[in-house]
Amino acid sequence: MDYTQKLKYHYRPEKGWVNDPNGLVYFDGYYHVFYQHAPDHEIPWKQPMHWGHARTRDFQSWEELPVALAPDKDYDRDGCWSGTAIVKDGVLYLFYASIRIPEGTTQKVQTVSVAYSTDGIHFEKYAGNPVIDRYPADGGPDFRDPAVCKIGGHYYCVMASGNPETKTGRLLLYRSDNLLKWNYVGIMSEWADCKYTECPSFMSAGDRFLLTASVCPLDKRHYFSVMFGKFENDKFTVEYTAEVDKGPDQYAGQVFKDHLGRNLLISWIPGWKYRGYAEKDVGCMSVPREIKLENGRITAYPIEELQHLLKDEDPAVKRTENGFVIERAGRDPIVYDGKVNDLKILRDGYIAEVFVNGGEEVYTALL
Repeated sequence: MDYTQKLKYHYRPEKGWVNDPNGLVYFDGYYHVFYQHAPDHEIPWKQPMHWGHARTRDFQSWEELPVALAPDKDYDRDGCWSGTAIVKDGVLYLFYASIRIPEGTTQKVQTVSVAYSTDGIHFEKYAGNPVIDRYPADGGPDFRDPAVCKIGGHYYCVMASGNPETKTGRLLLYRSDNLLKWNYVGIMSEWADCKYTECPSFMSAGDRFLLTASVCPLDKRHYFSVMFGKFENDKFTVEYTAEVDKGPDQYAGQVFKDHLGRNLLISWIPGWKYRGYAEKDVGCMSVPREIKLENGRITAYPIEELQHLLKDEDPAVKRTENGFVIERAGRDPIVYDGKVNDLKILRDGYIAEVFVNGGEEVYTALL
């Protein structure tokens, strides 16, 4: 398998390490995709994280833009980590986890900071950063990945965290009237026997609300939780939940609502275990999948603009009597046992995204 080949539909920068998608947003006629980035190295942690930046009109041709955020302030000197974007009064705001390690310590101080732009390319950091400067008692030192949205007359920020004493992964909720002054509301959702959560998303979805998070249990692999439910009096109640994207080569999925009202998911492919796997980083963004809840069924399926790329078969995907197998070079195959009424494959170089039964399950694989 040629891991240096150029991908057609899965965005990756010309050079440098890439991980979590950040700040997914439609602004000024373009879809903007930001991402965790080491612009000068092909493996992580050789330099503090930046926010890389690209934009597209159709998710088929991409324009790589200058780095949007660099760790150049005292409060983010050890990294501009994951976060989200929101548009207010024609201005694009980026909310990100600002990381610093105080002198003489090894403990990361994780806070929330803001940058803004009127042209969607050049960003200025807010003079009052950080806008959330510490984690509450309900959380813990792992306190990051702000997910900001507007519901009704208020802005909300969902923070990923965990509580070491209770061994629970938690999402913590904040509220604001102006995007800059935030008040803690309380625990929004939690999972037992977990280290923490990461990379949440929160937004309206028809007559319900959509909440997603990457959940990190203590003793098993992480998973991506998609939840639909009610949001009343600042409380979220789960009504439907699914894992949807089973991986194994995906992480840090982020969902955003576009100008057409679609809730779109983009994930990072392939993952930390592939750092240094090839001379150039092989990481990339998934194609956007629309998240839907229909008749109690949660699905993730490529957006209409890309559905012409879907195929019924691929050399790497073998149908079996009980399902299918995805074969990978030098690694264990992915074996699916279950009823398959419909199978669609989006193949792009060394990446395959496999959609089972209309997107009820998704398998993302580096081949």
